[in-house]
Amino acid sequence: MVTEREVEAIGQTLVDSGQPLQARFRALFTLRGLGGPDAIAWISRAFGDDSALLKHELAYCLGQMQDPRAIPVLVDVLRDTRQEPMVRHEAGEALGAIGNPEVLELLKQYSADPVVEVAETCQLAVQRLEWLQQHPGELAASGPYLSVDPAPPAEEGDVGRLREVLLDEARPLFDRYRAMFALRNAGGEEAALALAEGLRCGSALFRHEVGYVLGQLQHEAAVPQLAAALAQRAESPMVRHECAEALGAIARPACLAALRAHAADPERVVRESCEVALDMYEYERGPAFQYADGLERLRPPP
Repeated sequence: MVTEREVEAIGQTLVDSGQPLQARFRALFTLRGLGGPDAIAWISRAFGDDSALLKHELAYCLGQMQDPRAIPVLVDVLRDTRQEPMVRHEAGEALGAIGNPEVLELLKQYSADPVVEVAETCQLAVQRLEWLQQHPGELAASGPYLSVDPAPPAEEGDVGRLREVLLDEARPLFDRYRAMFALRNAGGEEAALALAEGLRCGSALFRHEVGYVLGQLQHEAAVPQLAAALAQRAESPMVRHECAEALGAIARPACLAALRAHAADPERVVRESCEVALDMYEYERGPAFQYADGLERLRPPP
């Protein structure tokens, strides 16, 4: 059983800007796992931070929790044009992930946002909510990954045909996302290489999502493409950040070299992503039971 005092201690770590970023990330994912109104309240408090990376992950976690009590703060973040585009984008995606139709009209409004990443995200969130309405009782997130995705995986199982849809920029973005998550669920080298091709096409939002999916898939075949995208200074920071985190999750020696090479990157969100990814790398290569270890850090070993 988790006590209120323990939740408070984990929350204090999250909101303390003096703490190492990796410790704050571990606290965040611990709160995500705990859930409930107190966890949501602590996560919501951290949106006043000056790290776009941390705020992006706050919104992501609130969406994954799928608790309607997080809707008001996510709406505020989406509406706040002072927030960085990658933070507003993630708030829109989180509102779609929660799946409550009460935000449908708001998401339609922001589907015309002047920031393209926000507009495209809200368009996808609208389509996800409409898909849920058209398929009542069906699980929108399926397969081996415990994540709530911005689009349900396509029913198609052929990797070659899925690749064609993924890379066809004339196709609706929602269809390409469905192909993306179907490829992730298919797994294996062929799917990883097909996804890695997506790092070279589409919008920044699309490439960002490809990086995220490759991190979930954790196949080393994609390492060269992820490292190349991370090294590309002309690439969008939100794409480079996701490539860094994917390399941390894949956790092969080549990933370590790429992450260390950009640990002092002039782009803050990339630099911080490498810092967090190096911590993820150590977790993936080490003996720890779980990454979200906020409770273990509070409780002495028996």
